[in-house]
Amino acid sequence: MNAFADASTQLQSADPADWPVAPGWQPLVEDFFAGATGQQLLTFLHQRLDAGAAIFPPQPLRALELTPPEEVRVVILGQDPYHGRGQAEGLAFSVAPGVRMPPSLLNIFKEMQRDLGVPFPPFPSPGGSLVKWARNGVLLLNTCLTVEEGQAASHSGKGWELLTDAVIRHIAQGERPVVFMLWGSHAQSKRAFIPADRGHLVLASNHPSPLSALRPPVPFIGNGHFSQARDFRARHGY
Repeated sequence: MNAFADASTQLQSADPADWPVAPGWQPLVEDFFAGATGQQLLTFLHQRLDAGAAIFPPQPLRALELTPPEEVRVVILGQDPYHGRGQAEGLAFSVAPGVRMPPSLLNIFKEMQRDLGVPFPPFPSPGGSLVKWARNGVLLLNTCLTVEEGQAASHSGKGWELLTDAVIRHIAQGERPVVFMLWGSHAQSKRAFIPADRGHLVLASNHPSPLSALRPPVPFIGNGHFSQARDFRARHGY
């Protein structure tokens, strides 16, 4: 079946019961959806679905399903899901298998190749699905978790940010030192939730999109984040 014609590439339900998460995330997620902001977000999603909007990805909380809190070693923050049909698979920067890699993801792989000397593209090969990363302790989290087809940032400010704030705060308050990769202004807005006294490694640069990857003040290409993360994780026995 052609993924771009398959209804399973878009959100079918605005019921969080249909969005599985790892057990360690369950209390945090339940608290969010029980609150006023979570309820308002669900009402908004119901209304947009009833209006026939195509909303991506089909599983907004997939990052929290594949990467339990106790296994998080690295956090990579994105902005919002890809808004092209068939692209978003619920993980920041990742695209569904068989989908052409977007420019931002290509730049991520290029920087990995430059920084680590790994083949291009690194695993998974071929393709741009980062599920393997997610299953190996890399939380691929967008600041906003849904988007409408062809409308970037269309669900920004609708409530998801409160949940992703809570996720970052939960990880940052843990005992284990974690690497936070904050690419672009949206991701860097979460820096306030990461205490300076917990031993975390916080890496910030421009977003990997072609519009900013090579621009000052901190270009994405050449930021050296991957080797810094590798060395940090080695020092902590990961």
